[in-house]
Amino acid sequence: MQNPRLAARYAKSLLDLAIEQNSLDTTLADVQLVDSICRQSHEFVMVLRSPVINGDKKQHVVEALMLDKVHPLFKAFITLLISKGREANLPEIATAYMEQYRAMKNIKTVKLTTAAPLADAAKDAILARVAASLPGKTIEVKTAINPDLIGGFVLEMEDKLFDASIRKDLIDIKSQFTQNIYVSKV
Repeated sequence: MQNPRLAARYAKSLLDLAIEQNSLDTTLADVQLVDSICRQSHEFVMVLRSPVINGDKKQHVVEALMLDKVHPLFKAFITLLISKGREANLPEIATAYMEQYRAMKNIKTVKLTTAAPLADAAKDAILARVAASLPGKTIEVKTAINPDLIGGFVLEMEDKLFDASIRKDLIDIKSQFTQNIYVSKV
């Protein structure tokens, strides 16, 4: 039940309230906590989306998980979502909030995938190049390891992909051999 427009509106409202109450960073931490709970526990998401479980029980489940870990503003926000019947959209709202927060703070997310763990010096060199191409932006790095790359790295940023992996080079070489223009077709 994805509704990106609804998620963006609720996230924008929460962001505006957090700015107004000067609790932007604590609200971000609360949203990240909820996002990590939703990513780790499919059962929690199913409880939120279940039409059989009533709002009071959902409220008790959320309070038991969060207890005193979240700011009162975020507790009130979740209570509002449950009272309006929008708790099923909580994972999408959390994602939309984090995206809007990054846009507001000029933070760009970059995903760096390597075949093996990367040394800090090499990682810093790659990120220095990325930072030079994005002046005035803060860069947030997410790293991943994919042994299928064989070597090199793949850098993903917004809608751009820079593939400097050995796997890509091998695929290119194979393509060149299969489409050899110097061999006449018999």
